[in-house]
Amino acid sequence: MSSSPDLVTTDERLATELVSAVTHLRRVLRRRIRREWPYEPLARNQIDLLRLVSERPGVSVAEAAAFLALAPNTVSTLVNELRGMALLERSSDDVDRRVARLTLSEAGRTRLAAWRDRRGELLSTALAKLSGKDRAALAGSLPALARLIAVLEAQQP
Repeated sequence: MSSSPDLVTTDERLATELVSAVTHLRRVLRRRIRREWPYEPLARNQIDLLRLVSERPGVSVAEAAAFLALAPNTVSTLVNELRGMALLERSSDDVDRRVARLTLSEAGRTRLAAWRDRRGELLSTALAKLSGKDRAALAGSLPALARLIAVLEAQQP
């Protein structure tokens, strides 16, 4: 089944606009939070690794590298940086001592929770200023976004 040129153009425009909107939303939230943030800002890869370890406690360095599509030595460097900030803990696997397992430290959990809470507060305040129709449209788009994410994740090698 082939797509008509109009559908392809529409899909391409939708893809461009969706990426632009999501990127802009993340940037605005990050900028707003950092204005009042009491901590040293983290690099994007550091945040991604902390979030992954939060979602998958005990993940290995190799598994984290594969999931984040980063070289294992890059993840090892990130681990060392985050350990130096006391945000991440590294321990040896019980079965294979060569495998390093990662968990968040208490400071790491606290920091991620504070960021998540502040981001939620900012979004809730902004959503409350939108019309009910706009909030409903955003809520209605969430299942489609979840399916889009699933399709993208399934395309990973």
